[in-house]
Amino acid sequence: MALPLRRSIDFTKGSIYKSLLLFAIPIMLGEVFQNLYHSTDSIVLGNFAGAEALAAVSVCSTLTNLLVGFCNGMSVGSTVVVAKAFGRGDKAKLDESIRYTYTFGVLLGLAFSVIGLLISPLLLNMVKVSDEIYSHALTYLRIYIAGMVFTVVYNNAAGILRGMGDMQTPFVILLVSCSLNIVLDLVFCAVFKWGIAGVAIATVIAQMVSVAISWHVITRRMKIRCLAIAETLRNGRPVIAETLDVGFAAGIQSAIISFSNLFVWRYINRFETAVVAGAGIGQRIDKFASLPTTSFGTAVTTFVGQNLGANNRQRVKEGIRDAMILSISITVGIGILMYPGATFFARIFNRDPAVVASAVAMTHIMMPLYFLNSIRQILVGVLRAFKKSSLATAATIGGMVIMRQIYLAVSMSIRSDVRLVYWGYPVGWLFALLFTVICYLANRRRMISET
Repeated sequence: MALPLRRSIDFTKGSIYKSLLLFAIPIMLGEVFQNLYHSTDSIVLGNFAGAEALAAVSVCSTLTNLLVGFCNGMSVGSTVVVAKAFGRGDKAKLDESIRYTYTFGVLLGLAFSVIGLLISPLLLNMVKVSDEIYSHALTYLRIYIAGMVFTVVYNNAAGILRGMGDMQTPFVILLVSCSLNIVLDLVFCAVFKWGIAGVAIATVIAQMVSVAISWHVITRRMKIRCLAIAETLRNGRPVIAETLDVGFAAGIQSAIISFSNLFVWRYINRFETAVVAGAGIGQRIDKFASLPTTSFGTAVTTFVGQNLGANNRQRVKEGIRDAMILSISITVGIGILMYPGATFFARIFNRDPAVVASAVAMTHIMMPLYFLNSIRQILVGVLRAFKKSSLATAATIGGMVIMRQIYLAVSMSIRSDVRLVYWGYPVGWLFALLFTVICYLANRRRMISET
């Protein structure tokens, strides 16, 4: 049965390389603009409000990732459920999948906004934020989390669209909302002098616009109601259960990694404000440089999901290989281009020499080893599509949480050097990759041969 979709990629036929690139490149560009939400906050604050405000928003970014990361992980479940319905060509099931997963995302977003507001002071105390930046951090965190429901709903809607093979619409929406965010950041902070509260308000408004546009696109294209709370609570349990089967493990993985990052920041917060601000800039640069790893991980999840729905196992194997080649090649290429320019990129955020030096040190340690994450993300995407998300989660937590924390505890007890903290990131990637490869190889034959 033909589905009334436009701008969608059917992964079940045609060139695999072309399909993966056409799907992943808009995701990468979309992630660029998604990252610009937070990076614009840092750039504006670093240039108009000083190092204290920049350090505060850097700490808050790790805290908000704790909650948002879980919900974004949940959106992976929506992508897989919708991708399989799309691959089968069943319009009725596709409509149900969209309606129930969208409604579930709304309810989840509301819950996390409420919970986040209640625990904001607790989160800041967990990372031992210094008195110097505490008030700034609490103001930003409360405003951001109050509007986090819009972030959750948009990312879930983007997951639905990507499950149908539509990679262009999420990119266009992010382009619009990010442009709005940049303008509002400058108006609220540089003109109105609202400081850190201004950039938080700007982000929330921009995300509200993202939700409005994505809702309009889905309802008009599919000619269905996206939000149906009563129907979802009454009939949507099987779809939600399938969404949770994949998404919950992915969400827990993201949340636990973010939770682990809180303890990483406890080590970073031992150093002076300039080092803290520089580490925040380093993380911003990292988000841009590592885009191919997450983009191709998402692409391969959708690819495998659609081909499983079409029962095309041979194409699944070919797609895994091609996605691996593309992800590693592009990641290494970006690293070669960005590594020499680390100082230039850091100075965009702040020109304090101590801040820049901290950011460059972090970037130079992490960037040459991004290829480890490229391999891991592809394998994680495959495991999730095969409903082995819990294995991917266990492997990732084992490496990026447990082994990294052991490394930090031992190394920092020997010598107090912030560069040792920075090395903790690639150490975590290496162990997570090792554990993920073991899980993948142990289940590969069974996954590919399952009907």
